[in-house]
Amino acid sequence: MRLPGDVAHRIRAGHPWVYREALGPRPIAPEPGTPIDLIDPDGEFVGRGLYDGDSAIAVRVFVRNPDVTIDGELIKERVRAAIALRHKYVAIDKLQCIRLINGESDGLPGIVVERYADYLVCQLYTSAVANLRDDLYDALVEQTQCKAIYEQRRYRSLGGEAPRQAAAELVRGAPAPVELEVKEDDLTFVVDVTAPLSTGLFADLREGRRAVRHWATGRRVLNLFSYTGAISVYAQAGGATEVCAIDVAAKAHARARRNFSASGFDPEKPEHIVGDVFKVLARFVERKRTFDMVVVDPPAFASAAARGGKPWSAMRDYSELITASLDVLAPGGLLAAASSTHKMTIEEFERAIADGAMGAGTRLQIVDRRGLPTDFPTVPGFPEGNYLKFIVAARG
Repeated sequence: MRLPGDVAHRIRAGHPWVYREALGPRPIAPEPGTPIDLIDPDGEFVGRGLYDGDSAIAVRVFVRNPDVTIDGELIKERVRAAIALRHKYVAIDKLQCIRLINGESDGLPGIVVERYADYLVCQLYTSAVANLRDDLYDALVEQTQCKAIYEQRRYRSLGGEAPRQAAAELVRGAPAPVELEVKEDDLTFVVDVTAPLSTGLFADLREGRRAVRHWATGRRVLNLFSYTGAISVYAQAGGATEVCAIDVAAKAHARARRNFSASGFDPEKPEHIVGDVFKVLARFVERKRTFDMVVVDPPAFASAAARGGKPWSAMRDYSELITASLDVLAPGGLLAAASSTHKMTIEEFERAIADGAMGAGTRLQIVDRRGLPTDFPTVPGFPEGNYLKFIVAARG
């Protein structure tokens, strides 16, 4: 497959995706998973990848050496290298929730693997890797001695929509407990490795949680979109004088209380409010209720939350959310804000925060920035891989 010059340069520099739109009107007809050689306008080899017939990404690039074949041996070697990297640079024995394989950045496009205690959850983002699954799972069992592996298929259509998620499928080993306890730092969380969308603990936000713990001391903390309460637990561990959590799902608050108990805290001490974040914030403003720290970690995608019949959009609504959050943040308080979508760049993220501060008629100064933890390595030339943004800003 011949690539335009700029695309060929980008692939050589490390980007692992060839978007379908870059290929023009030429038809591509092989079955998903078919190896595709990529060449530049001069006919020189650029890379080799697997054809993805289901998504906006036409080819996922695995190698840039014409002598390397995409086969089981390559997969096993990439798994060994990824886990060796964690052993070298991460306190892998002290973290029971850790990313072992970070997809494209570990040379395994479309494949993500996370460990929860003795159980692994493998997320497959493309059907192109289906024929490599057995070799992948053999390597994971050999390298980790895990008790079981669960598989999640997160294939997306050409329009970008994800299919309705089913429970994770047990593909190796014996079933995990329904409630599995895992340690992170000195805290304990309950996860469900069979859950359709999330186990309940996001490994990528670990540094953000640690930041909340650091800054929460002596503060009244409001946690928006609190989900299973991991940030609330960290705030409590950091010495928050008050923790208030808002989420639209009552089941999420039930999990949060379980996490408070697991970490040795009173599950009834935090205030858990079921409701739409914007509506609850508006009520707080009416009652003149304020907080010393507000944590804003909204869903990345539109389908995850809705208000007034309009779906949430991080790109469109983030600044409005920041304004509403600042309306309940006391002068001198701290705003902690996160974004986990690669579609919002760091520049767009900080601009949305600045616009939100302007809307609230106040000024912010960023005092802390956090990103992905070490078990989420990224490669230069692939900005989409460095998707997580987290800041702590002081209100003037």
